[in-house]
Amino acid sequence: MEEELYFYYSATLRIFSESGVDFEEIENKLGIQPTRKHRKGDRRGPKSPPYKHDMWSLDSGLHEEEKLEEHLFALWEILKPHKEYLLSLKETVEVDVFCGYRSSSHIAGVDVSYRALELFKELEIDFSLSIITT
Repeated sequence: MEEELYFYYSATLRIFSESGVDFEEIENKLGIQPTRKHRKGDRRGPKSPPYKHDMWSLDSGLHEEEKLEEHLFALWEILKPHKEYLLSLKETVEVDVFCGYRSSSHIAGVDVSYRALELFKELEIDFSLSIITT
């Protein structure tokens, strides 16, 4: 029996630092609650290693079956009004967008239109993609 193919995508804004992240300030300035946040030393589970940094993150809010560029468009729509604040954060913490692609196909690829990359240009961050195939 052949396994059904799947293609899943994600895009997540991450704000992190080993020396601390002011969660309250970020939430107040953005007016947004994070999808996830954790403190340095917290653990995902009882047997997990401790996190090495504080992190505040925000997902695109889309279902994982939506194309990667749709995740990027949705995330940028949320973040665009806060561009200057996010740029200023980069002086004291790391800011990136984690992009993920998971698939059961070993011969598939990812297409992203140049318009969807505006987020990276405007926030002055590199585009990188985590690829997992099973």
